[in-house]
Amino acid sequence: MAVLQGLLDTDGYAGVVIEYTSVSEALARGVVELVQSLGGTARLRQKVTTHVYQGERRTGHAWRVTLKLPAHLDPFRLTAKLAAYRRPTKYPPSRGIKSIEYVGEKEAQCIAVAAADRLYVTEAYIVTHNTVQALAHLLLEKDSGRADRPSLVVAPTSVIGNWQAEAAKFAPELRVLTLHGKDRRAQFAQIPAHDLVLTTYPLLPRDITELGGFSYHLVILDEAQNIKNTRTAAAKAAGSLSARHRLALTGTPLENHLGELWSQFNFLAPGLLHDEKTFRDLYRTPIEKRGEASRRAALSARVRPFILRREKRDVARELPPKTEIPVRVTLDGDQRDLYETVRVTTETRVREELRARGLARSTIAILDALLKLRQAVTDPRLVKLEAARGVQGNAKFDWLQTHLPQMVEEGRRVLIFSGFATLLRHLEDWLREEGMPYSMITGSTQDRQGQIDAFQSGKTHVFLITLKAGGVGLNLTAADTVIHYDPWWNPAAEEQATDRAYRIGQDKPVFVYKLIAAGSVEERILDLQARKASLARGILDGGLSDATQLTTADLDRLFAPLEDEEDVVAG
Repeated sequence: MAVLQGLLDTDGYAGVVIEYTSVSEALARGVVELVQSLGGTARLRQKVTTHVYQGERRTGHAWRVTLKLPAHLDPFRLTAKLAAYRRPTKYPPSRGIKSIEYVGEKEAQCIAVAAADRLYVTEAYIVTHNTVQALAHLLLEKDSGRADRPSLVVAPTSVIGNWQAEAAKFAPELRVLTLHGKDRRAQFAQIPAHDLVLTTYPLLPRDITELGGFSYHLVILDEAQNIKNTRTAAAKAAGSLSARHRLALTGTPLENHLGELWSQFNFLAPGLLHDEKTFRDLYRTPIEKRGEASRRAALSARVRPFILRREKRDVARELPPKTEIPVRVTLDGDQRDLYETVRVTTETRVREELRARGLARSTIAILDALLKLRQAVTDPRLVKLEAARGVQGNAKFDWLQTHLPQMVEEGRRVLIFSGFATLLRHLEDWLREEGMPYSMITGSTQDRQGQIDAFQSGKTHVFLITLKAGGVGLNLTAADTVIHYDPWWNPAAEEQATDRAYRIGQDKPVFVYKLIAAGSVEERILDLQARKASLARGILDGGLSDATQLTTADLDRLFAPLEDEEDVVAG
């Protein structure tokens, strides 16, 4: 908005209509795009101009844009022009069908938008989530001749193999270059000779000097939530890349807070959601801290025209059913005593921290305490305390020892997700002892594709996966059972993990087991999960949600004593 205001302050006319005039066609078309991106309408005309230069009469060309903006937007900053501007009180900007003509293949993006008049289409900014859809778009761009330079995909390390496989399967005509490994620097000179270049988020900032030396047709961020923190090197490097178009592919544009959404839009269309401070004052603080429905509705209306959001119920109606099964295990004996010991010790430290530093500055202490509580209920072997040695009870592992062998005997293929890599290594030791074939992906796994291929081909029946290393990007439709061993703070991350199995191509019913220690901190985490999911739905779909800021009451609930099974059922 600030860019448009600057241009109109300099070369704009204010009155009943707003006009902008320039001798630059590119600048005039840029104004048209800015106006349309803000929900307005613009008409571009070419004018023949005359002028006298050194006594000689000359003719030239100028471009005039007649535009209309929504009433709540100020087109000018200059006081005089703003005073002369007659803000429309009726007949707001609208778009309608003037004619229907066959034009053959033309560039068309963001075709399923939620604008009020259902016709708003963006040309360069899309939020979507589909590797194959992106490849199809790249192929059409190449066939039409528009893609006369390479396109760059930045993806998590774990999914680079998936991009290679999908490109070979669905778009074999594309010349693909993968920049990965120690020898990649020798490949930079080959970039112009390829249609599609693949790199990863960790490598992007390291290679930005070389990658930033090219101008791309498309820059595609896969799992774009990886740039949710604008201060990371990857986010800064992504924002510096030069491209005609930018795409953000993600199933979870909003995971924890609204600042993540701002970061992705700052990559796609800088300025659309203002600068970070203005966004925080205008939207994030009123929505997250005060739950203001009007601000939430305003933000939703602003971003929805730029989001192509396709849910499984809309585009994959042929998918078999998915059944979610909460499994509540009971902590007994030593494990119950350990939980209470950890709870009392950590709560004391947190309360001291709160008194000394206040809630806002005690985040690290709070998260560390909750981590220890989660470890105690997940597996006592994760707790690095003297009191944890020799603990006999292990409720979740007892459940797994009973049910997993039965599942495998029935021919089921099982994914086990956990946030703790150490926990998976304990499960790995047990699977080896049982002689049960398994695959495994953690942050330290080297041959990821080999692990995936072994599971998909049937050589292994169980797949151990950490949420961060394998919760996104993997295609594991051979699985029909998903076990979430421990709940994650972020409900979107769990959904993404489940979707490794429950995705297009799945032809079997999928069963999702969520192991929860009854009456413990895990059940209270689920309450916070529900609030985060509600916030995401409110912004992306325009619905309502409560504020999501962690409060003192939340802490009291999280650190409450372990409830008895009878109390949990009664509550």
